[in-house]
Amino acid sequence: MLISRLMAISLAIGLLPESGQAACEARDFLALPLPLTSDRPALSEALEIAYPGVTVDDTAGTLTIDGTTLPLGADDDRSMHARIADASIRDQFAIVYPLEFDLTLRSTPWFDPGRVRNDAMFRALYGETERAVAASLVRSVYRGTSKNTSFAVTSAYCVAQQLQAALTEIAKDKREMDKYFASVGGSFNWRVIAGTQRLSAHSFGIAVDFNTSLGGYWRWAGATEGEVGGYENRYPESLVRNMERFGFIWGGKWHHFDGMHFEYRPELILYARQVKQAGSR
Repeated sequence: MLISRLMAISLAIGLLPESGQAACEARDFLALPLPLTSDRPALSEALEIAYPGVTVDDTAGTLTIDGTTLPLGADDDRSMHARIADASIRDQFAIVYPLEFDLTLRSTPWFDPGRVRNDAMFRALYGETERAVAASLVRSVYRGTSKNTSFAVTSAYCVAQQLQAALTEIAKDKREMDKYFASVGGSFNWRVIAGTQRLSAHSFGIAVDFNTSLGGYWRWAGATEGEVGGYENRYPESLVRNMERFGFIWGGKWHHFDGMHFEYRPELILYARQVKQAGSR
């Protein structure tokens, strides 16, 4: 059943329209000017800049997405394990995503910036059901020397156009980059994360897995949760940096490493920049 489902998804990707640029201007989230209204980084600014039309009421402690209002959640000191299992919107910012290409931080148990996801927020942004998300899918294409590799991602909030901008930049160095787009793990797939009942980011059409054999995944390595240890990264900084520029965080920076995995979380990149900017004042 799973194999036939994946084959159907692969076939469907080829039938999807390609991502267009007409409605979306690609944004470089590492260079975008940041308004910092105080000396303290504000997750409200990061969310509103990342997702145009979304509003945050700091006084009420709420986030509103297309008429749906959600609580930000308490600012508490729960463990990362607890936050991952049952995340509030505020929990998603508990660990700052590292902008540097330095994997030493990921050696700390539960250093997983981005693995904390509030399901209600993602459903409000991208769709409550598999059918709803599937209706928004388009193709973003890496154009290599010998083959083109397509990914099915949502067009909501310009995700597909952002991915296309990243892939276009990466493809400028085809000789070095083509191997990362062979034997890819895929993109849209409505499913739960292995070993959990939580929906994967792939369910919302915001995640892509590049070459699985070069990426590495903590569960495949037989590691123990919370004590994953080291991992041999084989993904180059230039590829990761181009994905980050256009809003995609990298699972290779997680303690529970997922080196092939990228997902659209521009708010985390913007917030990390705010933290850095505030620290330099």
